Amino acid sequence: MNNPFSSLDAKSLMKHLGELNSKLMKGTELLTDISEVDVGTAPKQLIYEEDKLKLYHYKPTKEKACGVPVLVVYALVNRPYMLDIQPDRSFIRNLLELGLDVYIIDWGYPTQADRYLNMDDYINGYINNCVDAVRKNAKSEKVSLMGVCQGGTFSAIYAALHPEKVQNLITLVAPFDFSTNDGLLFNWSKTMDVDALVDAYGVVPGNILNDGFLMLMPFNLNIKKYVDMLHVMEDKEKLLSFLRMEKWIFDSPGQAGECLRQFVKDCYQGNKLVKGKLKLGGKSVDLSKITMPILNIYASADHLVPPAATKPFNDLVGSTDKTLYEFQGGHIGVFVGSRSQKELAPAISKWLTQRDAPAPVKATLAPKKVAPTTAKPAPVAKAVVAKVVSKKPIKPE
Repeated sequence: MNNPFSSLDAKSLMKHLGELNSKLMKGTELLTDISEVDVGTAPKQLIYEEDKLKLYHYKPTKEKACGVPVLVVYALVNRPYMLDIQPDRSFIRNLLELGLDVYIIDWGYPTQADRYLNMDDYINGYINNCVDAVRKNAKSEKVSLMGVCQGGTFSAIYAALHPEKVQNLITLVAPFDFSTNDGLLFNWSKTMDVDALVDAYGVVPGNILNDGFLMLMPFNLNIKKYVDMLHVMEDKEKLLSFLRMEKWIFDSPGQAGECLRQFVKDCYQGNKLVKGKLKLGGKSVDLSKITMPILNIYASADHLVPPAATKPFNDLVGSTDKTLYEFQGGHIGVFVGSRSQKELAPAISKWLTQRDAPAPVKATLAPKKVAPTTAKPAPVAKAVVAKVVSKKPIKPE
């Protein structure tokens, strides 16, 4: 049998090992010099808070191109600073540079006091209160909702229940039709024993869900990216970019049990949204009542929310002005990819500007407290506090 190592060039091998060793030493020095990994640095003001939720208004950088404010609704399972991960890869900063008036909801980190919050509390409670706070702050009768991933699903539900408050609806990589079996996440969720998970934890720890997401692409997300990191360890800026993404990936909030239970059972397992069988607060969610302009954006290579889960939405709404936009990339690349910086924000800004119709607010708008759900058990008390806060600049996250 031939010796598999007989063709190795010893000098070349030693050279490569020496270069690798040099990179590791330089990278170690850089890592020890990095005291903080900064994310979410676009200047913003806190204008409203309720329980764990905080509503921010980003400081405008250009003259307004649209009179209608944009409210970004992010998913519950991750942190929203993905949209402002660093200055040169910031979806938020791009929107601001194009003259949009941007607000964003930060859901915070649920505790056991929030275990009984359900989809009705989040959508008819928190989102509705934030919409009213934005309308009041911007002196606008309506808002443009921009929902990301699960936040897009929630935004669509909200628009169906409260169409009078929504000027435009933009959804990005959001699932609507859960009947597809494309992608492991949709397959796993259909057979998940979510009752056992929620009953055991109350608030499901973020690391449990995060471990599941990592297993969707085990080689790329658990091995390859760390091997690739060796190629950037000598470059501080590239290393920081890697660390910012790592921070976001592992900064996973826990999930309010009852909301997660309902989302998995009614959407992933029951597909009630597209069937017209979903009910919130005693009301049926009828997607045909969404009659405002729609911009539905999906990613062609999305492994979390496959196009088959997103595209049917346009056929279910009552809007006559509806656009289906394909972005060539993956779920995260939509926001941080190099192509995204040049393509997506300008496309959204142009679409919104063409549909801008600002209207002055007619009456004083005051957010209401989230009403407790009567079906909730009582072992864990939940105090609801809602208040509008002064517009003092706050430090970035």
